[in-house]
Amino acid sequence: MDREDIKALLAAEGAQMELLLKRALEVKLREMDSYVHLRGLIELGNVCEKNCLYCGLRRGNARVKRYCLTDDEVLSCARLAHELGYGSVAIQAGERTDAGFIARIERLIREIKKFDGGSLGITLSLGEQSEDTYRRWFDAGAHRYLLRIESSDEELYRKIHPGDSKHSFSRRVSCLESLLKTGYLTGTGVMVGLPFQTLDHLAGDLLFFKQMDVAMVGLGPYIPHPDTPLYRFKDLIPGAKERMDMTLKMIAVLRLMMPRINMVAATANQTIDPEGREKAIRAGANVIMPNLTPGEYRESYFIYPNKACVKDSPGQCRTCLDLRLAAIGHKIQYNAWGDPPAHITKL
Repeated sequence: MDREDIKALLAAEGAQMELLLKRALEVKLREMDSYVHLRGLIELGNVCEKNCLYCGLRRGNARVKRYCLTDDEVLSCARLAHELGYGSVAIQAGERTDAGFIARIERLIREIKKFDGGSLGITLSLGEQSEDTYRRWFDAGAHRYLLRIESSDEELYRKIHPGDSKHSFSRRVSCLESLLKTGYLTGTGVMVGLPFQTLDHLAGDLLFFKQMDVAMVGLGPYIPHPDTPLYRFKDLIPGAKERMDMTLKMIAVLRLMMPRINMVAATANQTIDPEGREKAIRAGANVIMPNLTPGEYRESYFIYPNKACVKDSPGQCRTCLDLRLAAIGHKIQYNAWGDPPAHITKL
């Protein structure tokens, strides 16, 4: 598909949109299966060096109560993931590049890999780092890394980031290239429904994912945060239903373009639509990230407001997911890393 083909599909409405979503589900079931893979999410901390204009954790937001989990808390979350049969954890945090943080992540990875002979897969989402840092973490045992581009269009990227050396589009792309070079199963993604975003931008994002040959993608609706500079443009964004529908169409078209990659049914989908994650799964997504962060910290990790499932315990979340996925003809594959078929990593 070229850019115009993609734009035509993203413009589909009504019966044509339903046909697109149906076709994407058929392709997923044929190329993947009906399993959904889990990544137990550990929100390590909300201290961040960056000042992105859309993010509630931005350095300049003085209203955030900053925190950082202890090593024991992180390892306890990882053990819980193992006990629940999640197969993988995803360690996420505000971006830090100081030597102490880098060494700590390496140490935590090595400790987690001691569980049950290294059976627990490790995904990192820790922002832009040097290639040497990526290599240290990879050698320690992490094998997947998520670094969202947020927009593959340089002009739009600059509109949603401060114009300083810490927020460089070329640096972002270079980091993705370093991750691929290092050997990570590399993931990226964008927000759907940003101010100033057009259908052409979104089509370009899908082509960017294809060009980079990434192994996983996260697509979710943009949710404006009142404590961010981008919030003043909230009147320029589509309504919640329109953002949800466009997210579903993005997932569906990407499943047709890249039929054997992993795609996340983001929590943001559930935040703006009570059935958002299920709809994303039926549109072609196959990964969910249930939150394992201790309850007392969760409300301090609000990248966007009104985040879904914040008060659910891990046990409640697992039971809920089992039931909700069974209702749409899917099931969770427990005790598996859940790497995409084209990028299988052996235990």
